[in-house]
Amino acid sequence: MRPASPCVQQEGSDVLLTVHVQPRASHNQVVLQLPDRINLRLTAPPVDGAANAACCAFLADRLDRPKSSVLVVRGETSRRKLVRIRNASAGQILARLQSR
Repeated sequence: MRPASPCVQQEGSDVLLTVHVQPRASHNQVVLQLPDRINLRLTAPPVDGAANAACCAFLADRLDRPKSSVLVVRGETSRRKLVRIRNASAGQILARLQSR
């Protein structure tokens, strides 16, 4: 199966999202620049893991997933992050990101 986007990849039963986080934004927002980029604008500051926690919480809410199923697996101190979403399908995740 061909991936829908290089930034949304199926890995077994999980989905890996490559996102670019912009902390201290005026409001939380997903900005899709498919197929190459997913930008997350978050109000949280990049201090003490606040932006990482906000990233996971925002994606869980947006994708209608439990918070425990969304985690940052790479890029904890970087704007570019790799996020794992457990037990999901890449097609469904991409559709949810594009729906709002």
